[in-house]
Amino acid sequence: MNKRFKLSAEQIQPLATGYGGAIASDRITVDGRPVGYMYRTRPHNEMDSGWAFLAGDETDAYMSNSANHAIYDVNTIANYDPEIIPLLDAPVGSAFIRTPSGLAADPRGAPAD
Repeated sequence: MNKRFKLSAEQIQPLATGYGGAIASDRITVDGRPVGYMYRTRPHNEMDSGWAFLAGDETDAYMSNSANHAIYDVNTIANYDPEIIPLLDAPVGSAFIRTPSGLAADPRGAPAD
């Protein structure tokens, strides 16, 4: 299955380089939805940022299907939703949820590894 991404490779600009990889849902990269929920867990290797980016409406069944998400450079996701950029240096355990005024800290924190 070939995914049709909302942004082309030519549209990706260097907005947040050097962070490494992150998991992101197709709801963002294919459907073009803004990041609705993001959290940071302990990275698994030196190329892993620990970040995961979701639109926020994904079901467990949707996320259980590995075809619905992939690993992307954090910079790529920053191009889809630049509002994440100021939050990227948040520590492991951080989580943010979209509110009517933008992304805000989620007091529940990141899901357990």
